[in-house]
Amino acid sequence: MQLTTNANSLRVYEALASEVRLKIIDRLFEKESHVKELAGELFLSSAVVSGHIRKLEEAGIVGSRMVRVDGGTYKVCYIRTEFMQIRLSPASPETLSFHELSLPIGQYTDYEAWPTCGLATTRALIGQYDNPACFMDPKRVDAGILWFAKGWIEYKIPNYLHNGESLHELEISLELGSEAPRFNENWPSDIRFWLNGQLLGLWTSPGDFGKKRGQLTPEWWYSDVNQYGLLKVLRIKRTGTYVDGQKISDIGLGDIDTGAMKWTFRIAAEDQGRRRGGLTLYGKGFGNYNQDIMVRMYYV
Repeated sequence: MQLTTNANSLRVYEALASEVRLKIIDRLFEKESHVKELAGELFLSSAVVSGHIRKLEEAGIVGSRMVRVDGGTYKVCYIRTEFMQIRLSPASPETLSFHELSLPIGQYTDYEAWPTCGLATTRALIGQYDNPACFMDPKRVDAGILWFAKGWIEYKIPNYLHNGESLHELEISLELGSEAPRFNENWPSDIRFWLNGQLLGLWTSPGDFGKKRGQLTPEWWYSDVNQYGLLKVLRIKRTGTYVDGQKISDIGLGDIDTGAMKWTFRIAAEDQGRRRGGLTLYGKGFGNYNQDIMVRMYYV
């Protein structure tokens, strides 16, 4: 979750400005609970706890679903986001116009994948485990998760800039992590990003997360494999390339050919160096963030 000092983030700060709500968050990190359980643990009425849950839901911190238990229906609550970032100075793109598109993770145009590897929709596995040929299955366009121990995946991004619009910044956000057999939360992987054949830089994923179930992960998905990743925001500016505000290279917009009708974006976990922990990419219906690859083209 990205926060700033503008008014849009106030509801998050207000939701966190309560000792009771902080206690609720702590308990929900330990396990999902319904309102009556939380009320008993906090020695509060269910009505009071429901009011606190409502504020946390409005802020996007907590989610809920209705579940039947022993003949009754309960509102079961869970944590929706594990990390928050606060930018204390307003980001300049907020005042700019932008074109936005959601790029499904299964709509890649080329790939190279080595086992362990595979992909799945929100309903079923596509093909077989550890068979790279399955990455060309027509069902791949509906994929909600894909993974490989070594390789790369490539997407075409349509250039929506019109005549007279000058690209100021390109923002790409996606949920990703490493790829280990089963899962391993201490499994570093150097993941590299490329645009139009230019290496932008790398981000090191700390692991392949699986101890807790992904908040959006379908019920049929196995509990002993990848569950969720980390939401990373890649920004290419004139001054360089950044991941979550941290500069990863001096490669900027001036170093990349952005005048073409379409751009080629590659994500790679290749066999280089010691941190060869593969890649898992999450889309809608999997992980902790209900999005595919989000692209914003800020322009002046």
